[in-house]
Amino acid sequence: MPTAEPSSTEPPSVGPPSVALVPPAVRAIAEGYAFTGPALDLGAVLLDGTAYPAAPVRIPLGVLNRHGLVAGATGTGKTKTLQLIAEQLSAQGVPVFLADIKGDVSGIAAPGAPSERTTARAAEVGQSWSARGCPADFFSLGGQGTGIPMRATVTSFGPLLLAKVLDLNETQESSLGLVFHYADRRGLELYDLKDLTAVITFLTSPEGKEELKGIGGLSAATAGVILRSLTMLENEGAGAFFGEPEFDTAELLRTAADGRGVVSVLELPAVQDRPRLFSTFLMWLLADLYQELPEVGDLDKPKLVFFFDEAHLLFKGASKSFLEAITQTVRLIRSKGVGIFFVTQTPKDVPADVLAQLGNRVQHALRAFTPDDAKALKATVSTFPKSPAYDLGEVLTSLGTGEAVVTVLSEKGAPTPVAATRLRAPQSLMGPVEPAALRAAVDGSELTARYRDAIDRESAYEKLAARAARPQAEPVAEPAPGPSDDPARSSGSEPAPRQEKREKEKEREDGGGLLGSLLSNPAIKSFARSAGTQLGREISRSLFGTSRRRR
Repeated sequence: MPTAEPSSTEPPSVGPPSVALVPPAVRAIAEGYAFTGPALDLGAVLLDGTAYPAAPVRIPLGVLNRHGLVAGATGTGKTKTLQLIAEQLSAQGVPVFLADIKGDVSGIAAPGAPSERTTARAAEVGQSWSARGCPADFFSLGGQGTGIPMRATVTSFGPLLLAKVLDLNETQESSLGLVFHYADRRGLELYDLKDLTAVITFLTSPEGKEELKGIGGLSAATAGVILRSLTMLENEGAGAFFGEPEFDTAELLRTAADGRGVVSVLELPAVQDRPRLFSTFLMWLLADLYQELPEVGDLDKPKLVFFFDEAHLLFKGASKSFLEAITQTVRLIRSKGVGIFFVTQTPKDVPADVLAQLGNRVQHALRAFTPDDAKALKATVSTFPKSPAYDLGEVLTSLGTGEAVVTVLSEKGAPTPVAATRLRAPQSLMGPVEPAALRAAVDGSELTARYRDAIDRESAYEKLAARAARPQAEPVAEPAPGPSDDPARSSGSEPAPRQEKREKEKEREDGGGLLGSLLSNPAIKSFARSAGTQLGREISRSLFGTSRRRR
């Protein structure tokens, strides 16, 4: 029976003799997955408990920017599916980002361990299995963990994402947006949480309230709520996530010297008790990529595939504006060459407008122990194309570990037939690497020296502290007029050459003629200062209120 190497770009051979041995229903499904271009191998069609290696289930490489969903109950094999897809993407030269929630994805960097179970699975699906790891870098949020620290400045993070982290209501979110607007306009850099706290505190002072006139106001009650939320966030250790050096998301697009895509693994066990923070941080990464990458349309292979684990945490309790921004980002980032796979338990965890953008589906087993489970099962079945070969309600409750119902987009963009699939075994280690090996990988990375040590530059906190410490300026006494300052003498007795020289010197001091009179106008001076500040910073904000930075 023909086999295919996982890293090969050629589709497995489906010759007439082998196809003739499979049932007509399986043959019809196999025809829907017989792609001609590069594709990833997921497994073999499964019917009535039997896997048919001659009927491979695949996903075209060029449609992975159309996004996807990996769903299923706990313990059904979602993480191994991510690993299977990620290692094949890496082999095809596509960088991958993985969020490691449970701490067991780090094994993707090490060769897998042969076992009887792996050998049996490979034989069932026609896989030529060999142990192989992937080039990988390991990160952690703010250095809370072994990985290379990932940080974002408060300014870059923006008010909308931060409001989600702080669990603010829409009124408080609007007030936080006003604070960011003021800081942007005044050149007050918000690098860390103490900068933001300093600006809010200043804006509730008499001097700050005066400066807010004309663009709105910040009530003491709302400021108090935001400040308390910031204090709680800092007490939980989240202050380390905000600061410099800020992580450059272009680092996620790297390839290794041998052409394989680098797998970026973000370890998150240390922040499991702050799910809102890490899910929102992942959204910041996507928003930043969306801002920075050029439009490329549909490519032969994506620039990056981003796996968003525990996706329900992102959507839970989200405001209407936040959900709208997510939907628009998912819709538009496809044309930047980035694919997103949301990973969660059931499709109902993802809003309908976002779910409609996910063209590739891998649905692991669902359980129907309660009426709510039964409702979720029915809703899941309704999201799949009709299948003459399966009763999906029955299949989804009877799938074993490492089995899933699959439908993807074909090379022409049409949905493939629904295929119950026995999935291939990952070639990398299915479990965490040893702590010593993880530490060695981090120490050996070229990125460690760039991001390891935090820095604290002068920013809003220092500027406002210096402003508060500066004594009030005393009125400057007008100098007593001297002989040359006497208007009568200047107009009459002062020699003409000296008077002409003084007038020329005054003209140079004033800026010269009409230009000097314009620049002496207070309104023009104010505009020039504002314009210069804006042009120097060039801060603009995206769908999520994240700042756009030149690189």
